Amino acid sequence: MQFEEKEITVREIKSNSVISKTNLPTGDYCVNPYTGCIHACKYCYASFMNRFSGHNEPWGSYLDVKTWPCILNPKKYDGKELIIGSVTDPYNPFEEKFERTKRLLLELRGTNAKITIITKSDLVARDLDIIKNFPNICVAFSINTLDENFKNDMDSAVSIERRLRAMKTFYENKIRTACFISPIFPQITNVQAIMDTVIHQCNFIWLENLNLRGEYKAKILKYIAERYPELVPLYDEIYRKNDNQYWVELAAELQNFCKDRGLIYVVDNGKLVRPFNEPPVVVNFFYHSKIKQSAKRRKD
Repeated sequence: MQFEEKEITVREIKSNSVISKTNLPTGDYCVNPYTGCIHACKYCYASFMNRFSGHNEPWGSYLDVKTWPCILNPKKYDGKELIIGSVTDPYNPFEEKFERTKRLLLELRGTNAKITIITKSDLVARDLDIIKNFPNICVAFSINTLDENFKNDMDSAVSIERRLRAMKTFYENKIRTACFISPIFPQITNVQAIMDTVIHQCNFIWLENLNLRGEYKAKILKYIAERYPELVPLYDEIYRKNDNQYWVELAAELQNFCKDRGLIYVVDNGKLVRPFNEPPVVVNFFYHSKIKQSAKRRKD
């Protein structure tokens, strides 16, 4: 397995609770059975957790396995939105051994909360029979490329092929699925090709742009210079000069693409749900306020 190919610091820690309130616009609570993530995604915003976890190791080289008091009253989360995996992958390879996420799901049985699981792993299929018990759940698979070579450059998670296969399994079992196209790398991520690939096996397609900040900004820009030198001017415009025009134009292209495919396209509204067998809802989460303002100025 991939995690055996590199040294990983693993420790078990006690946590007062595995469920935390969040300010994220898409949920009421975040649920993270682990701290750290060994997928080691080069673009991962969650690397900021190093500041709070007491780790000096590089992001991707450690994993804290949480234990917590049993969730005795899962019904208190009825009507709330729980995001499992906001700053870790709940189905990282060590989940096969420690089963923290499996325990979490077993403890949450009986709740009528809206639950979203976000993962890059097909290990989630192990818990298919448990997940079936939740009336309002969605399994979201992060896929930002169909190119396995680029995927391998960016993370240590399972192949795109395995993610797509797992997504199809859940969809065929009538469990809502999402394809989370994130992050979109300018001129590298073929968003339309991914959408065409998943259109018949998911209920949602979520779009999120590549944001570069912190220590990984320099790493990504160095990677672009080395592997895609022809894109350096574009990345300089976006990430050094803060020009949002690329995202404005991409949003317009994707809106037209959705119209041609008969897909509903919405901005920053992940709450729209259609009947299960209807085509997926496409939600653009990168059309934030600055880009909106830029688009409005150009329109005026």
